[in-house]
Amino acid sequence: MRFTFRNIVIGALVVAGIGVAAWQISQPQYIPVDIATVEKGVLEVTVNADGMTRIKDVFEVSAPVSGQVLRSPVKIGDTVVGGETVVARIEPGEPAFLDERARKQAEATVAQAQAALVLSEANLRAAEADMNNAQRQLDRIVELHERGTASDAQLEQAEVALDVAAAQFDSALANKAMRESELEAAQAVLIEPNTQDRPAEPGPDCCISITAPISGQVLGITNESARMVQAGTPLLTIGPPNDLEITVDLLSTDAVRIAPGAKAYVERWGGKDALEAVVRKIEPAAYTKISALGIEEQRVRVLLDFVTPPEDRPALGHNFRVYLRIVEWRGEDALRVPISALFRDDGDWAVFTIEGETARLRPVEVGRRNTEFAEVLSGLQPGDKVITHPSDRVADGVLVVDRTTLE
Repeated sequence: MRFTFRNIVIGALVVAGIGVAAWQISQPQYIPVDIATVEKGVLEVTVNADGMTRIKDVFEVSAPVSGQVLRSPVKIGDTVVGGETVVARIEPGEPAFLDERARKQAEATVAQAQAALVLSEANLRAAEADMNNAQRQLDRIVELHERGTASDAQLEQAEVALDVAAAQFDSALANKAMRESELEAAQAVLIEPNTQDRPAEPGPDCCISITAPISGQVLGITNESARMVQAGTPLLTIGPPNDLEITVDLLSTDAVRIAPGAKAYVERWGGKDALEAVVRKIEPAAYTKISALGIEEQRVRVLLDFVTPPEDRPALGHNFRVYLRIVEWRGEDALRVPISALFRDDGDWAVFTIEGETARLRPVEVGRRNTEFAEVLSGLQPGDKVITHPSDRVADGVLVVDRTTLE
């Protein structure tokens, strides 16, 4: 058999590859892992929820009378002064249009009132004639009584007859005035709406001016255009812009875990840094709310006050959405382990610690925890190294290496 140089080279490479593979197999295998250190520090357990800012004392201005409210003299965001700034004007409304039936009825009422007025005028003339006749009769009886030809009884009878006639005249006069008023009222129903003669800019005596109840800013206007309104119709809302609070609706199971005075962090409000707030009130009664998944939940409203001064949150206003983390518990010197290092082993909590270059399974007892850390009650000491996010390749006794040293 002939051995060429090429065959010799190929054989040598094969032998070398087998040797390298055997050497690699004989070398210990290290598993790259992420490592964290167990240490003491501040640990806070929070209740998280979406909240809403609102002004504590919002004043809603309503129409005191029915009429036509003119175009709003203020805009949303305008600053108003309590008792001085006019925020709305209301003038008397135009009469309504009459349909054919209503017009016929109104015209018939006018005709009836005119006939009644004519009758009252006739009764007035008759009463006036009776009174004049009674006066003449009294004058004759007086002359006869002075001559001694008329008795005292006749004189008294004539005086009474004059008094009765005068009373009937007064009654007829009052009846005529009443019929005139009824005619005017009936004719007023026939008045048609007419806006052609209305001035573009109404004078100061045309309407009722409503002033701002407090000093602050206009938060909302129901409708800026002129329109007819009934008494009690909301027109606009006003509130002091710096008097903000936060409302959050917590599950009743979360609300019982916090107390008034609890600290809270306000995040996702649009600014760079988190704001601080404190729980002022937890309402005593819950209410039922349907979640987005259609589940009935019992919610409790919690009110919070800002601790951060207004100058550090100038853009925050009424009905702005925020994210809250309300502190349920705070440990100043708690032994902390990352949540990512914990896993279940036979129903108990455990971690992988690192002793030298070897991973060791160690059971631990944990207390309170949040989304990042858990409180270690036993099983670990400050300075211990633990593996975070251990993969299925990590087991008790395997060799591990810090992933950051391989980069």
